[in-house]
Amino acid sequence: MKIWGMLLLLATVLWSDDFISEFEYGQMLYQNPRGVSCAPCHGDHGEGAIIARYKEHGKAKVLQGPDIRHSDLATLRRAVLKGRGVMPRYFLTEKEIHALYLYIQKANAAEESEENNASEAQ
Repeated sequence: MKIWGMLLLLATVLWSDDFISEFEYGQMLYQNPRGVSCAPCHGDHGEGAIIARYKEHGKAKVLQGPDIRHSDLATLRRAVLKGRGVMPRYFLTEKEIHALYLYIQKANAAEESEENNASEAQ
């Protein structure tokens, strides 16, 4: 009986595509990719966030992460692989970059749908 259980478990693991979906992988990378996170600079869903407030020559300044919700895949890939402004470059695979892009797009589609439903209800 134990052998059949082990064979069934092994077959399930071998025939399953992935343990997590590409969306879940992108979410994991976005929120904490190997100790570096997109969310503190780009916001929970890519809307942009304030990174720091400081003074320069007596004037108040704000360092803001850009809104990346409407970035295309090529722009995201270039920014990740080469860095941009104060953003460092990251050594991510093509699969990781695509998962990040998918997460940003799907998370925002869901958020926009919720906002539309809320405004229609009013």
